[in-house]
Amino acid sequence: MPADSDNAPQSLYAAQEPVFPKRVSGWFRNLKWVIMIVTLGIYYLTPWIRWDRGPQLPDQAVLVDMAHRRFFFFWIEIWPHEFYFVAGLLVMAGLGLFLFTSAMGRVWCGYACPQTVWTDLFILVERWIEGDRNARLRLHRQKKWDFRKVRLRLTKWTVWLIIGLLTGGAWVFYFTDAPTLLLDLFTLNAHPIAYTTIAILTATTFFFGGFAREQICIYACPWPRIQAAMMDEDTLTVGYREWRGEPRKHSEEVKAGEAQGDCIDCMACVNVCPMGIDIRDGQQMECITCALCIDACDDIMAKIGKPRGLIDYLALTDEQYERQGKAPKKVMSHILRPRTIMYTALWSIVGFSLLFALFIRSDIEMTVAPVRNPTFITLSDGSIRNTYEVRLLNKHGDDRPFRITVTGDPAVRVQLEGTPYASVNVPANKTHLQRVYLIAPAGSGPAQAERSDVRLWVEDISNGDRAYKDTIFNGKGN
Repeated sequence: MPADSDNAPQSLYAAQEPVFPKRVSGWFRNLKWVIMIVTLGIYYLTPWIRWDRGPQLPDQAVLVDMAHRRFFFFWIEIWPHEFYFVAGLLVMAGLGLFLFTSAMGRVWCGYACPQTVWTDLFILVERWIEGDRNARLRLHRQKKWDFRKVRLRLTKWTVWLIIGLLTGGAWVFYFTDAPTLLLDLFTLNAHPIAYTTIAILTATTFFFGGFAREQICIYACPWPRIQAAMMDEDTLTVGYREWRGEPRKHSEEVKAGEAQGDCIDCMACVNVCPMGIDIRDGQQMECITCALCIDACDDIMAKIGKPRGLIDYLALTDEQYERQGKAPKKVMSHILRPRTIMYTALWSIVGFSLLFALFIRSDIEMTVAPVRNPTFITLSDGSIRNTYEVRLLNKHGDDRPFRITVTGDPAVRVQLEGTPYASVNVPANKTHLQRVYLIAPAGSGPAQAERSDVRLWVEDISNGDRAYKDTIFNGKGN
């Protein structure tokens, strides 16, 4: 019995229809080119910048030194216990994202997001090899894989793969000396982790920038679903002046005799959109506010003698004013409002706090851990001795002599294990563990008291820098 086609199960999955954006020129497209060149230049070239820190430190300006658990950024050196600097930068990044989204929508997504930047680069390569939108559409719809199609696709994929390889290679250069690693990679002497990381990043860049593209922004990225909480009626975002453009040239209203709006339904705004949406349908989650539709529409408006700005950066409050025939608010009145001022203030507070902490931090640090087993020892002469594990950190690029002293009660004196002197040499950019004894003579106040407050000091003899930690001296308590 033949199957009833009407009762056949319906697929719940719609196959992806590739988006082939048309080439466009204009102010926003030029801005995106500049941002792409600058961001890619920073990413690829930064590991090769040198910065002299002395003979015992790496000379790479930006380096995440996992082996020694340190982060170098030009003249700044971050140690593991100073991770709050990195956390603070992440907080600033989040607040900055909130600020820009509140002021101008998804400008991060449209201009500086790595997915956007690399997708722009991959589309540029695709257009250069296969031609503009119509040529790429014809090639995509061509069922037969003839020599020309195979040649164009293999050429495009090869260039994409090279870009992906350079991307993965540039990333691993941030974690070790770039020239040394480059030589090791070519001589097959690099660590397997380096090859694995490059392979993974090459594959993901190739796939995300070449094939997934807008699918990453729509399905993988959470920001489109969060952005609405950052925006309000005064947020500037890309929009269509429907009250000016409608009814369109080929609409039923125009056919019925109504006056035509400025939109001639040329589809230029749709053809240039990297997300494949129609901005005239209103605000959509997929829109990344790249503003290429503004460039395309302004070009058409200039050709037909209509005012520019049919598609533009505007806010919901602008619509209310313009529908009433009033002039919209000034741009700065949209940007400077309580929400954006609050984000700016929070961002500034975090930034100034990090700068303050950076400039007041000392180049020497110490930690003191009393040895509790036993809490004190009675020496042969009746003196009471306490033992401490003192960890000294020398952040300088050369070896430094550190002197250890104690204050709190003049009867207490310091003795260092392994040396008759009160000082110890700490290697450059190293942590030195030193056992320290505090001794109080028999009959003295600290020896008789159960507990006494003391302060251990460490001093850099070469320049006089000092640091201290408060601790407890344990006595007999009788």
